[in-house]
Amino acid sequence: MENYIWRERKRLFFGAPWTFTVYTLKEDKLCISSGVLNKKYDEIRLYRIRDFTVHCSLIQRIFKLGTIHICSADSTTPEFDVINIRDAIKVKDLMSDQVEKARGMAGVSAKELMTSGFDGDIEDF
Repeated sequence: MENYIWRERKRLFFGAPWTFTVYTLKEDKLCISSGVLNKKYDEIRLYRIRDFTVHCSLIQRIFKLGTIHICSADSTTPEFDVINIRDAIKVKDLMSDQVEKARGMAGVSAKELMTSGFDGDIEDF
């Protein structure tokens, strides 16, 4: 049996889970699998996730769906969307909590993920 915290299929706009994309949140990574004949499987380590944004269009709101836009420090997947899922804000909160736990387990701080080169001295600007 596979251990996961949350799992859901991407849904169509009218709320039915009749797609071939599955999102799975595990303790240390977010997995995205898609396709039927040509399968694609991607995973992002949670400690690499930097930011979440939830978007809900009018049609998504009617069917209680939303899209979570995620920015990460992953070189192959710097930005991606978790599309048309139920309770998007609750799922985003669940992911955010799990990201913090994963950072703690990996010994990674949010400061280590920053790559802007900003040294904190405002007078340099």
